[in-house]
Amino acid sequence: MKVKKFILILFVLILTISVSGCKRSGLKKLFSKEEPMEIIRSDDEEKIDLTEEGDELRKTILYFQNSKGLLVPMMRKIPWEEGIANSAINNMIDNPALQENLASTGLSPIIPAGTEIKGITIDEDTGLCKIDFTGEVLNYETEKEEENLINGVVYTLTEFPAINEVQVMIDGGVVPTLKHGTEVGEPLKRENINLLGNLENAKSRIVVYFKGMENNEFEYFVPVTIPTIAPIPNVFTALEELFDGPPEDMGLDTAIPDGVNLEGVEVKEGTAYVDIYTGSIDILKEESVLTGMIKNIGITLSQFDEIEKVEILIDGKDLEKIGIDYDYDMAIPVFANEY
Repeated sequence: MKVKKFILILFVLILTISVSGCKRSGLKKLFSKEEPMEIIRSDDEEKIDLTEEGDELRKTILYFQNSKGLLVPMMRKIPWEEGIANSAINNMIDNPALQENLASTGLSPIIPAGTEIKGITIDEDTGLCKIDFTGEVLNYETEKEEENLINGVVYTLTEFPAINEVQVMIDGGVVPTLKHGTEVGEPLKRENINLLGNLENAKSRIVVYFKGMENNEFEYFVPVTIPTIAPIPNVFTALEELFDGPPEDMGLDTAIPDGVNLEGVEVKEGTAYVDIYTGSIDILKEESVLTGMIKNIGITLSQFDEIEKVEILIDGKDLEKIGIDYDYDMAIPVFANEY
């Protein structure tokens, strides 16, 4: 009897060692490097909002595309869970439920249907995130869809403070380029979202948020990267491009009313004082028009860390002095779009 018990214990020990050995070898095969990696968990400061049912949610920025093929950031509340970054990307994969959910917005998913995430890890020391997709991730058609897929994944993951750059992998390996030439052999950082023109002669680039609309009812803001000849990105150049408006063929607009022009801007103690000129102030007395303009200015200036608030001046005078006496939120918006 004792002999049988000893044999049984010995068999269990051998089986345990074999299973753990298989797991280790599989992990090494997936990431090819042997440095320790850790699963992305969460950003504690972002665990916010409780639903009436008591479920914990996280405000998370996900990326979709509009009918013109432009990437659009959308803040959505998704259930908080361990591995929240994995959940964020899963919420961008095309499926019937997501299509139905997005139907009223006119936006569409950027990650092909059937795609699965095989693994996602982060190096806490470098901020490098590795995300491994199944081969279905390549089931797109156009070069623009390829560009949006990669930019959307990189921008979504780098919204998490712990992540600085992203290495895209497919079926456990790194590929140099995708089928339309997008280079993914090295880790990627966020840059040039919805690039307008080329960077050949540019000295700097700024991001301007223009207004889009789908289904004649859902309005949203689109970040557009604009190359400039300014030596460095600056507040005045960003606002100048915003007030000039987008090219007609982009299908975008601004929330700046016709006849309103930029006079200048000055930043003091975290507030951007934006001086404008208009032949008639009547249009600005409509609260929705003014608040829309202030939001458009605010999210465009959100790229400058030193700016926390926006105050509008007309010919150098504050709004109260010219007869606009209702309060408006001067704080830079946290999210461009919410749905």
